[in-house]
Amino acid sequence: MERTAPPQETATPTPAGAPGSDVPGLLDGVPRQRSPRETAAPGVREPVPAAVPRLRTLRPWRLLPTPPGTPFTFGYAILLCATSLFSACADPALVHALLQGSSTDVAHLVRTPELVLIGSALWVAGGVTSPFAVAFVLVLTALERRIGGLRTAGVFLLGHVLATLATEVPVGLAVLAGHLPGSSLHRLDYGVSFGVAAGIGALAGLLPLPLRVPLLAGFGWILLQDLLAFSDPMTNWGHLIALVIGVATWPQVRRWRAGRRLVQASHQA
Repeated sequence: MERTAPPQETATPTPAGAPGSDVPGLLDGVPRQRSPRETAAPGVREPVPAAVPRLRTLRPWRLLPTPPGTPFTFGYAILLCATSLFSACADPALVHALLQGSSTDVAHLVRTPELVLIGSALWVAGGVTSPFAVAFVLVLTALERRIGGLRTAGVFLLGHVLATLATEVPVGLAVLAGHLPGSSLHRLDYGVSFGVAAGIGALAGLLPLPLRVPLLAGFGWILLQDLLAFSDPMTNWGHLIALVIGVATWPQVRRWRAGRRLVQASHQA
């Protein structure tokens, strides 16, 4: 009986690229293109493309105060506009009496210090077109957008109060020592310039160096020129003192700004 060989099995070609296949594809000369995930070494993550930073568009209207963005500066500016309009339209004798009653001279500081320190900051010397009125709007708006309204008010009041005391207390001591006449106790002193000067000093610490140096140098030069002119030395010294007070707040205002940025970033996440 003849023995027949078993039929040979016909091997089915495995498609190229299939798992476990050693058989090349139909086009052996063209290698298959692998994805980055296949070519990456084990345990190495695929690099994530870096995000392209967006260019910040210039928004000039942010230089001006707004009720939702800078409520402290906006409300204070409205109040100063109202008092300036009143002083321009009301009876001059009445205006002078009100200004004299809110003056931060030595006589008023001894009797009603809280009242005159607040009342003197409700007026703008020279009206709303004066340089310090314009600086008030621009500087406090920029400062409030960086550190918030309550902290901006704190910097303003710090400069206003400390610079006032630093200029008026020596006058009182000089009168007591007999170096100045008694009329020096009743000088007219009011306005927001001390607070604005402190705001300029504080804001400079939050600006980049190319803006910080010109701001401090320019404003400081103006104050030195006013002091050398000797037209109102007490007020001029007060401006310089308030500027130094603002510069002294740099460590604190920078911490406030960093904390404010963290809060804003957490809200946007």
